[in-house]
Amino acid sequence: MGERTISAHRYALEDLGLKIVTKENHYDISKWGKPKNEIVMYEASDTGTTNAILRAAVLPQKTVIDFAQQNYMVLEVCYFLEKLGVKIEGIGTKTLTIEGNPNIKKDIEYSNSEDPIEAMLFITAAILTHSKLSIKRVPIDFLKVELLKLEKMGLKYNMSETYLSKNGKTKLVDLIIKPSKLKALHDKIHAQPYPGINTDNLPFFVPIATQATGSTLIHDWMWEDRAIFFTELNRLGASVRLADPHRVFVEGPTRLKGAQIVCPPALRPAVMLMVAMIGAEGKSILRNVYAINRGYEDIVGRLNKIGAKIKMLNT
Repeated sequence: MGERTISAHRYALEDLGLKIVTKENHYDISKWGKPKNEIVMYEASDTGTTNAILRAAVLPQKTVIDFAQQNYMVLEVCYFLEKLGVKIEGIGTKTLTIEGNPNIKKDIEYSNSEDPIEAMLFITAAILTHSKLSIKRVPIDFLKVELLKLEKMGLKYNMSETYLSKNGKTKLVDLIIKPSKLKALHDKIHAQPYPGINTDNLPFFVPIATQATGSTLIHDWMWEDRAIFFTELNRLGASVRLADPHRVFVEGPTRLKGAQIVCPPALRPAVMLMVAMIGAEGKSILRNVYAINRGYEDIVGRLNKIGAKIKMLNT
């Protein structure tokens, strides 16, 4: 999908007292210098923020991390560290203050919250198959923008009152997705750091747009070449036109038909194709599905339980 910088990780860890030397196939990491008491993240990076938090958590000092990301995976790490006794102020904001503990010795049990990216997969499956589908335990704070865009496209759904995940922090709802006639948005659809559309959810809007009347512009600015994989939907009969390495125009509605496709070496475009195949007429074959199996636990079994007909082929 093109090069992806690790500068946010490297600069944060270097500011927190580590020396990182890049070798041919590994990194040499060692202690170096006095850690700073305040750092600023180099870019909007969920995993970069997580690495900075983990490093700060074991330093014998108070560390301020500014321009910290507030996405669900970052919050999970903070909640987990709190149970270990690490004091963290500002969780869910752009500025975290962490009082580190270099001698963490505590047995705990912690439950991760539900995954909004998996919830978006099932929402997409319901839309592509024009089905009524109940989706439970959806982490709503991390899908609000996606649902608003879909609502403006014409999606009909019901939402329950909120309740808490097992971690006692994350707000959940139950959704009922209803068959709907969709129309294209006048505005482009693009990802943003939280609280915008999650970059992992953006590819799902491509097959969704194939079912919407009109032309949809989807702008995948974050990844250098990922939008190129969106055109693989054309093998199923979609009309996806590549404007440049970051933007596609999707014309709809189109009736998708079965085809054989080699899975892209990228998780979200691969799953996007699989979900589109569920909504396509006839039989489809998706090859080289390692990326999907790596990223989604028993996704074939779970989709089959709600009515899909997917069979894993021996290779």
